[in-house]
Amino acid sequence: MKEFFSKLLNGMSIGIVVALIPNALLGEILKLLIPHFPALQHLFDITVIVMSLLPVMIGVMVGMSFKLTSIQTASVGLAAMVGGGSIQKTAEGLFALSGIGIVVNTGLTAALAVLFVQLLGDRLKAYSILIMPALSILVPGMIGYLILPFVKSSTGIIGIAIANVTTLQPVLMGVIISLIFCLIILSPLSTVGVATVISLSGIGSGAANLGIVAAGVGLALASYKANSLGTALAHVLGSPKIQMRNFFMKPKIAFPMLITAAILGALAGILNIQGTPYSAGFGLSGLVGPLNYMNLTEDGWTTKNISIMVGTFFVIPIALNLGLIYIFSRKLKMIKAEDYKLNFD
Repeated sequence: MKEFFSKLLNGMSIGIVVALIPNALLGEILKLLIPHFPALQHLFDITVIVMSLLPVMIGVMVGMSFKLTSIQTASVGLAAMVGGGSIQKTAEGLFALSGIGIVVNTGLTAALAVLFVQLLGDRLKAYSILIMPALSILVPGMIGYLILPFVKSSTGIIGIAIANVTTLQPVLMGVIISLIFCLIILSPLSTVGVATVISLSGIGSGAANLGIVAAGVGLALASYKANSLGTALAHVLGSPKIQMRNFFMKPKIAFPMLITAAILGALAGILNIQGTPYSAGFGLSGLVGPLNYMNLTEDGWTTKNISIMVGTFFVIPIALNLGLIYIFSRKLKMIKAEDYKLNFD
């Protein structure tokens, strides 16, 4: 069971990063350039479409993690797409992209699909290419599709619980929300989805964003010795979810990031770091968080506000994480670089 769960999370982590990185790297930059170069709108639209292919990517990456055959892997991808919820049928009968879908349900559907194709094994023999994709859609895919509304409503319940936290005193609220989103970004739950459901804005959004910054920056710093520089940067430019498997196997690897998140959340309340429901779930990815703070803060791009932005989104997260990683690894001997090792084979 532990090995199954490990492979599932590894595949999900890789699929999430692969599907989300194009928009994370280019999205905000393209938004700035499109008014001057309208032709770039097509490129931006493509990155959004790629994000909606996340369920397929998760399914395919999960299949590869389990070393399934090509047909089995493709079948898991199809099933995950059916259960992912990233494509919705409108009242007019058209099919529309609906964000990245419900990542938790995508993972559940992919897990069911893996078990299903493993159960079938080579029983279908030469008919596998004809029957297995259809059966994967009909059985695990439709199970995922049927449970999608219930999983989605469960995410909404979590969102409502978080919404109640926003009624607390700003500093305390900032600490709690920052911690919560630091944990959510390391889980199959969607930070963007949760923030959108509850329309998280203002200081709550800023604190959530800084919680994700704490996770991304900290994991990048902690993991670069065990991985390549590009992989380390993917935690910041893409998503900290890339460490989802390692976090579930060894939750202690997130201790430095959680402490950093708590401090940054408090600063969000003290310094009035704000954001929008959209920016709350992104961290430093695409510079969505810092840019939204600068657009929302009073007086805009002043020297003071730029200093606050650079300090809270870059300098302080780096300094705190470096110090805490040193304490937890060298002094307390609780973590080591190998704990953050990622395997993309």
